[in-house]
Amino acid sequence: MNKAELSKKVADAADLGVGQAEKAVQAALDSIAEAVAKGDNVTLAGFGTFERRERSAREGRNPQTGESIKIAATKVAGFKPAAALKKQIAG
Repeated sequence: MNKAELSKKVADAADLGVGQAEKAVQAALDSIAEAVAKGDNVTLAGFGTFERRERSAREGRNPQTGESIKIAATKVAGFKPAAALKKQIAG
C-alpha cells in the first residue's frame, strides 16, 4: 500500500474527502518524522513505537574492490511494533 492508497482508505473510513485525508495523513507523517528527528519517541498504543536509533561508526568493505572502508556513525529511524500488531500480523 502506498500513501495514496492509505489516504483513500482513511477517507473512506473517516467519511472525509480524499484531499482532506491526504492532508491528514501527510500531517501525521510529518509530525512523526519531526518528533523522531528531535530524538523523541512516538508511541501509538496498539500499533508501535517510532524511535531514533544511533548506529556507531564501524568498518565495512567495498563489495567491488574488497577494500576496507570506514562507515561513519549515523542516526536512523526505527520502529518497534506493539504486541497487538504482532498478534494481528501472526493471525
